[in-house]
Amino acid sequence: MKLSELINGVNILEKISYNDVEIKDVITDSNAITRGSLFVCYKGINFDGHNFVRQAENYGAAAIVTEKRLDSVLPQIVVKDGRVAISVIAANFYGHAERKMRFIGVTGTNGKTTTAHLITSILVKSGIKCGLIGTLGVFYGGKFMESSLTTPDPLEFHRILADMQKNSVEAVVMEVSAHAAALKKLYGVPFEIAVFTNLSQDHLDFFETMENYKNAKLSFLKENVKKYVVTNSDDPVGREIAELKGVKTVTYGVDEPSDVFAIDLKESRSSVAFVMNLFDRIYDVKLNIYGKFNVYNALAAATAAALYGVNTDDVAEGLELVKGIDGRLQCVYDGDFCVYLDYAHTPDGLEKSLSALKEHTENRLICVFGCGGNRDKEKRPLMGNISGRLADFTVLTTDNPRFEDAMDIIWQIEKGILETEGEYVIIQERKDAIKYALNLAQKGDIVLIAGKGGEKYQEVFGIKRVYNDKDTVEEVMRSRN
Repeated sequence: MKLSELINGVNILEKISYNDVEIKDVITDSNAITRGSLFVCYKGINFDGHNFVRQAENYGAAAIVTEKRLDSVLPQIVVKDGRVAISVIAANFYGHAERKMRFIGVTGTNGKTTTAHLITSILVKSGIKCGLIGTLGVFYGGKFMESSLTTPDPLEFHRILADMQKNSVEAVVMEVSAHAAALKKLYGVPFEIAVFTNLSQDHLDFFETMENYKNAKLSFLKENVKKYVVTNSDDPVGREIAELKGVKTVTYGVDEPSDVFAIDLKESRSSVAFVMNLFDRIYDVKLNIYGKFNVYNALAAATAAALYGVNTDDVAEGLELVKGIDGRLQCVYDGDFCVYLDYAHTPDGLEKSLSALKEHTENRLICVFGCGGNRDKEKRPLMGNISGRLADFTVLTTDNPRFEDAMDIIWQIEKGILETEGEYVIIQERKDAIKYALNLAQKGDIVLIAGKGGEKYQEVFGIKRVYNDKDTVEEVMRSRN
């Protein structure tokens, strides 16, 4: 592809030593530069691509896209914003597949994964060929790919879209993280519908304030959504979104007046039943996943699917087809006692999961959790306090310590639990902590293992070692039995 074709639509400030060369590949990682490639520079969170211009020359790059003039013999395209530029260039490189499919995005602190999977189930039930991009990976046309990010970077994202199009995908359902919005990963991608789930404390290591975090979510809704924003009327920020100008908002909820709502909720240990009013059509729904908070996810999914054009009868049936979502309040052992896994890694998420389980705990509620390293430190004592108040016993352990000392993280969580009268123990190694909790469990107990959900790794000092909570539970229970 010619350089002129790749940079079509990019906001260019100037061209230096310009030559309309043939480009074989587009690269943002200096270590991956190949001969004849276009190297796109921008300032990242940990690295600045502009510092690797010599490497680009030595590895045979054909040209550079940069945010400033560089001392280089290579042709330079100076742009206003490198992140916006890479989104435009990636779309050009992969043939603008985003123009040939319909998009539904899900954003919010908690519930994105469940809501996206529910929407996908409904669309598939109605006969729509659907692709799903999110925390648990990428799914379409019988294919599955793991993803290290909730929302992929532009080059990977547009490559996936191009392959989805080849596989006749009509609709793309995807989780949209606040980081993706702030870093403009989805620039130029038109979303027909977006869902807002809720907003609570998370990612303050990156956004610093809740206002910045909220504004990142709002920027996606304002800039990318073309038709409908589906918003939670029971959430304060959701109500604020309902007043947005320039886009049609549709509300869902349980407690506050809403366009789509649920009544007569009846929870069991494995499901929740409710009556759903979906644009004045009434349905009895049995959701085969647990907790009142999943009713909100179901209402959000139902609303989005109906606005997409799905027959409302298919909406109700599509919800009931979902039998569980990996690591989302998932029951992985049901015997004398029960064991649940949940991705809850925020104060709000942990509180909701513990509260939901506590209602159906016959004896004791035992919670095993830690907090991730190099992330929002302020939430650690908050989560300790929540577990101390709601659980009968807490096992404090590691999550993904990353580049922090695991015990430092645990001690910060411990400060919160010490504010309560909750009983607890500290066991640093996560496998050992789970084993301790399962051996402690007696008839009628429920054990919640929180934080990692379906993750298949544990990250320690830059190394992702193979690890999975579910595998650990199964291993311990086999040895117990």
